[in-house]
Parts: sequence; C-alpha cells; structure tokens
Amino acid sequence: MRKEHYKLVRDHIPEIIESDGRTAHVRILDDNEMIKCLDTKLQEEVNEYIEDQSVEELADILEVIYALCKMKGISKEELERTRAIKEIARGSFDEKIFLEYVED
Repeated sequence: MRKEHYKLVRDHIPEIIESDGRTAHVRILDDNEMIKCLDTKLQEEVNEYIEDQSVEELADILEVIYALCKMKGISKEELERTRAIKEIARGSFDEKIFLEYVED
C-alpha cells in the first residue's frame, strides 16, 4: 500500500522506514526548495507543540530553526547573540506582561 507524504523529514527517516521492511521513495531538495520546506516544517512543528505541549515538540522546533540558520549562513552563536541583544533592548517574557491596549 502506498502512503504519500510529500514533506521534509529528518535524515534518518528513510533508514528507519526501510528497517521496517518498507521502501522510502525520496529526492534531494535544492536550496530554495529546502528553505520553503523548512518554513512549512516550522509551522507544522509549532502546531504540533500547541497541541502536545511536549519538550520533544519544542526540540523539533529548535531543530528546524537550526536548519534554517544553516541554510541562511547564520551560526548558532549569531542566532543566540541576536536573541541576547533583543533581550537587552526589549526584554524577555519573564514578567508575563500582557498588553491590552495603548491610548494616545
């Protein structure tokens, strides 16, 4: 029986499928396709986290973010440095502030 997926998967997924006696039909993406698929995968992983609320789903989100950074030539250190600069300038979310409205 054929089950279609047409989505980006982690590197070891074809091996896992084949170790189960099934055949994985894959192709290698070009850089533009990869970035588009990573964008789609990020949304998928965020939706899964919203449903599941698990640390595994948070880890999946982080893995996709790291892959996007790699594709765009951004190091993990640059990502963290940028995050830290924004935290200094604009804060984090530690104080749980919810903005209701602003008046002029």
